[in-house]
Amino acid sequence: MLRASTQFVTIDSAVKALGLDRRRAAKLLSRWAHQGWLKHVRRGLYAPVALDTTADRFVMEDPWVLAARLLEPGYIGGWTAAEHWDLTEQIFRSVCVFTTKPIRKKEQTVVGVPFALKRVARDAIFGTKSIWRGQVRVAVSDPARTIVDMLADPAVGGGIAHVNECLMRHLAAADTRPQTLVEHATKLGNGAVFKRLGFLASREPGYEALAEACAKRLTAGNAKLDPALACPRLITQWRLWTPERWKRRGPA
Repeated sequence: MLRASTQFVTIDSAVKALGLDRRRAAKLLSRWAHQGWLKHVRRGLYAPVALDTTADRFVMEDPWVLAARLLEPGYIGGWTAAEHWDLTEQIFRSVCVFTTKPIRKKEQTVVGVPFALKRVARDAIFGTKSIWRGQVRVAVSDPARTIVDMLADPAVGGGIAHVNECLMRHLAAADTRPQTLVEHATKLGNGAVFKRLGFLASREPGYEALAEACAKRLTAGNAKLDPALACPRLITQWRLWTPERWKRRGPA
């Protein structure tokens, strides 16, 4: 049965491998989980337990594989994608996942793996790359889409200060095409992205063309640089409310 499965065992895979009906297969998997041969992940989903460990000490070897199985269609994004693409040196405990599935709680822990979840529409899944993790292919946002997602919601980037660091690191890379940021942001259709991106780009020399492209695409209304922060200072040029400590050349 394990040979017929990939990283996980399901009722369907047990039915196919063992020639049982669904009821008997479900009971068998439940019994094996009780005996410690399998780890129950979610209803109808189990992970094999290595012979040199026990179910109560089970550790998911690759959280990305678990995310792909539980939350598809979706993709790895936010700070986790930023780590993958070397846009940051910070280490985050949670795995950030964008999913089309309904979310009851934005923060969840499954078999010891903490996830930070963000709902995304099906037609907003673009700008991703496929990464092979063992035998499983996992979607992760490309560097530009990662930046755009974090600008759309700074919370999934660890706050706007960290998002700005990731942005500057991305723009400084030799293979970066700033126009891709504009293209992804246009397709996403979140007006706040251009306000935040234009403002951040205008603060550093060398990115005048990017700032100008953002200025041409500003939408009506004002947005906050980071909704999680007090932003009493309005920069009318960018229609953006910012914290007092943010000056022309960055936060204090």
